[in-house]
Formats: sequence, C-alpha cells, structure tokens
Amino acid sequence: MSPLIKSLLSTRAGYGLTVLRIVVGIIFAAHGSQKLFGWFGGYGLAGTAQWMESIGLAPGTLMALLSGGTEFFAGLALIIGLLVRPAALGLTILTLVAIFSVHIHNGLFMANNGYEFALALLGGTLAVLLEGAGRLSADRAITH
Repeated sequence: MSPLIKSLLSTRAGYGLTVLRIVVGIIFAAHGSQKLFGWFGGYGLAGTAQWMESIGLAPGTLMALLSGGTEFFAGLALIIGLLVRPAALGLTILTLVAIFSVHIHNGLFMANNGYEFALALLGGTLAVLLEGAGRLSADRAITH
C-alpha cells in the first residue's frame, strides 16, 4: 500500500471517535437526504435550490446538489468509516459556509437560528479530520 494512501486511512483514535463519527455521520446523512430527496420533512432538491437562491447562493440547483450531496454521501462515509478524512474535510468546509452564510448574524443560540448546532458539528468533523476514523472503521480494517 502506498504511503500516501496509508496516511490518509490511518487512525490514532479508539472507540470514542468511532461513536462521534457515527453520530455526526447520521446527522449529516439525514440533513443531506432532506435536501436531495425531501425525506424527513425536507424540501427536496427544488425547494432547497429555491431557498439557496433566496440567500444568495447561486445557482441554487448546483448549490443544493453540492451541499445535499456532500452531507448525504460524506455522512454515509462517516457512518461506515470509509475515507473519513476526505469526507470530514468536505463536511468541515460545508459547515463553515453554513455558519457564515446563514447563522453567524443570528448569534450563538439555536433558538434564534444561531450557529450553536453547526459549531458542534464543526467540532465533530474537525476531530474526525485530525484523528481519523477510529478503531471500528473500514479505514482501519484496510490499513491493518
């Protein structure tokens, strides 16, 4: 196995990061499914695209596809523990965009549509990005 691939898939983390990775992955996959498919009370691609346009993220359909696709597929990657560092990087960038384009002007707290929840998810994605997938993961199985 090439050193680059081995370093991408390596993990220093144990079971705690495995739990964090799975929980954060479930949240992101569910949010992505709302955007892409309208599941769990979401607006689907057309509704999400319209909302994206309304907040200045244009073209709306492309932005909805990118954000929904990243949330859904990177969320699934976190759940199974495969290629978690690239997935976590995509989710970190996506979360920063959400914080600064939607939530920051509302303050910290969720009650005011603030960035509290997004900040917690950002912490989770950064932990996975830095530490890797954890003990129970496809990444670890591939490298050992």
